Amino acid sequence: MNNNQKALIKATIPILQSSGEVLTDYFYKRMFEYNPELKSVFNMGNQANGKQKHALAGAILAYAEHIDNPSVLINVLKGIGNKHVSLNIQAEDYAIVGGHLIASIQEVLGDVATPELVDAWTVAYNELAEIMIGIEAEFYLKNTEKTGAWNGWRNFTIKEIVSESDEIKSFYLYPTDGKEIATYIAGQYLSVQVFVEQLGLLQPRQYSLSSAFHPNYYRISVKKETALETQPEGMVSNTLHQMKEDDTVNVSAPAGNFSLQSIDAPIVLISGGVGVTPLLSMLETNQKANKNKTVWIHGCRNSSVHAFKEVIDTMEEESDWLETFLFNEDIEQNVESGVIEGRVDLKKCKEAILLENARYYLCGPAPFIKAHYESLVGFNVDKSNIFYEEFGPQSVSLN
Repeated sequence: MNNNQKALIKATIPILQSSGEVLTDYFYKRMFEYNPELKSVFNMGNQANGKQKHALAGAILAYAEHIDNPSVLINVLKGIGNKHVSLNIQAEDYAIVGGHLIASIQEVLGDVATPELVDAWTVAYNELAEIMIGIEAEFYLKNTEKTGAWNGWRNFTIKEIVSESDEIKSFYLYPTDGKEIATYIAGQYLSVQVFVEQLGLLQPRQYSLSSAFHPNYYRISVKKETALETQPEGMVSNTLHQMKEDDTVNVSAPAGNFSLQSIDAPIVLISGGVGVTPLLSMLETNQKANKNKTVWIHGCRNSSVHAFKEVIDTMEEESDWLETFLFNEDIEQNVESGVIEGRVDLKKCKEAILLENARYYLCGPAPFIKAHYESLVGFNVDKSNIFYEEFGPQSVSLN
């Protein structure tokens, strides 16, 4: 890309800031009209609630803002690449998406989309696509080299379903073919694909692995997302909650950048709601391996939705390396002692979490992550020691 083309890309930044979601909304509608088969690849729930168009608009804007040096986005791109590999995205898919994106720029911007601007964005997209294809090729190659790993979808059987709370169930997934499964790093996720009857489509979702690695199965713990005024019910989570033992699902190999760092240092795990799942995997892994000093901080609405509390209580009773702080917003429904009323407040456990050389892991919705990230930074925690995972399309960029 030459300097004139970069200047044209940067000139579109104000338009992307003001109308980026108009563009991405149009793009998705256009793509699904011409390529309806892609509805089985994309999360149609996030299409309905607008999260996907918001995330894509942010990604396009970030790329335009860093067009002089897109390498600064490499960690974000690797996260996207991980998800693409878990969805079995192939190099040829980029041509389809790129064709619709460029056409959308022309059709939405109208006269503003001069031939020179369209050419500049075509070059920019193709350069980004080459970066992504390269990143994903490395991930696919690693999967072929890793014992028990695979590319694409593999059939797994649900051998056991356990209710962890009123809204969270754990699913124990065993490979239907009986062959080996790949190891993973605590914090990573699986993509799970099921047929959603109300859509008449296969739909994929990402669910964090919620236990330390076991050679025979994977465990995911899924919250049943009920409909609210601001969001529809979770189509895949509800489908899973209706499934029975011996039913089967399609699963991709473990993936994801969010993972427990393999160093001998204290660990602080901070979760909200179903954000508990990857951090529980980290906690169990630490218990089996290093037993590094760990502070566990978790918040949820009330005791009825407080998943894994007995597991954590037992672990704390049996160890001298684990300290816990549990928050419930509605304390009246919680008859147990040792639970702090209200939402997670790191000021209430500041002394316990400010440990030398500690690593901090956050998981939950975007507002939860932002609030506690800012608290940690306010406590003078080095940003390089803070790691986070946002469920759904990524909208948080803090480090």
